[in-house]
Amino acid sequence: MSERQNKKRFDLPSADKVQEELSKAESMDDFFGREGIFSKLFAKTMEQMLEAELSDHLGYEPYEVKGHNSGNNRNGHYEKKLRTSSGDVEIQVPRDRNGSFEPKIVPKYGKNTNELEEKILGLYARGVSTRDIQDTLHELYGVDVSPSLISQVTDKIWEQVEAWQNRPLEAIYAMIYLDAIHIKLRRDGKVSNTAVHIVLGVGLDGQRDVLGHWVADGEEGANFWLSVMSDLQNRGVEDIFIASVDGLTGFSEAIHAVFPKTQVQRCVIHQIRNSLRYVSHKDRKAFVGDLKTVYQAPNRETAETNLLKLGELWGQKYASAVRSWENNWEELSTFFDYPAEIRRLIYTTNTIEGYNRQLRKVIKNKASFPTIQSVRKMLYLANVHITKKWTMPVFSWAVILNQLAIRFGDRFPL
Repeated sequence: MSERQNKKRFDLPSADKVQEELSKAESMDDFFGREGIFSKLFAKTMEQMLEAELSDHLGYEPYEVKGHNSGNNRNGHYEKKLRTSSGDVEIQVPRDRNGSFEPKIVPKYGKNTNELEEKILGLYARGVSTRDIQDTLHELYGVDVSPSLISQVTDKIWEQVEAWQNRPLEAIYAMIYLDAIHIKLRRDGKVSNTAVHIVLGVGLDGQRDVLGHWVADGEEGANFWLSVMSDLQNRGVEDIFIASVDGLTGFSEAIHAVFPKTQVQRCVIHQIRNSLRYVSHKDRKAFVGDLKTVYQAPNRETAETNLLKLGELWGQKYASAVRSWENNWEELSTFFDYPAEIRRLIYTTNTIEGYNRQLRKVIKNKASFPTIQSVRKMLYLANVHITKKWTMPVFSWAVILNQLAIRFGDRFPL
């Protein structure tokens, strides 16, 4: 390569040139403004690097003889706007006559560009609307994408959605949490509230894992949960030690129909909220104070004694509130059989409710979903985004695992 060609290829701003530009500055805007020194130097550097990329692509430098009749040559430039920390910068991107040059430094976004697809999927996973995705990509990169392109990109992950929902599961789960969120779904021309049932499991390694999202098909409650339990079994689950659930009627029957040995713990927090619906506002503070002696008791015997006292104090005035604790006591008191480390994990469904809160943030701006597939796509992408941070096992898992091994010794794998 000749000296002139080498200079042409790597003619980046010199130290003298930079010094010359800097000496012209009279204010901060001269440094950082849209037409500031850093923007100009950045643009010049980028353009020279792009010219070098094109030379590598063509196999010859500008004006080089071997470029004649090579089958491809330079074909001018097109403008591209980049957003930098110093503001928007316009650069001249070189192109070739055959249209085969794809810059690596500044990707030429298009329908088949993985980087653009990742941007679309990342925004979609955060619940950003189609319109806002269009505006964001145009603002950041000067790229115009249509709603149909966004749909095509998100449709590409459908195989991943299906594979995730049907993937094999572990044989044994120490704990599972069952809950549901509700979304607006369009069906037969009407928008209706639809439950999405969710199961979050904790394996014997202490790692949390969402086992699936099941969009209700019209059948609600315990009947649908029975089909969910059957699906878990069909995907390889053989045993579940403890299931933490809310107060849905028939939950235990649905679980025990498939996993008869599973111990069920009804969420105490849900139970408190439900019972307080029957208590007038002026009595709530006193009622809750007496109720705390029940669910915060050190052991089952003390809790049952205090439950009797609760009935004596409030049973006549608020019979429904007290009776709800008495009728569901077997499932409300399961956690008393375990040490403190396990109690804090199972007496409430907070573990899955935290996950559900993050899902609701994603779907809150979605007026309604057009199809079940669109629901599952968005929730799957949201799940990937949420669970990538779940890198650590449950706190004090080594202690908990030893306690579980003692408690479920005949079912615990060697």
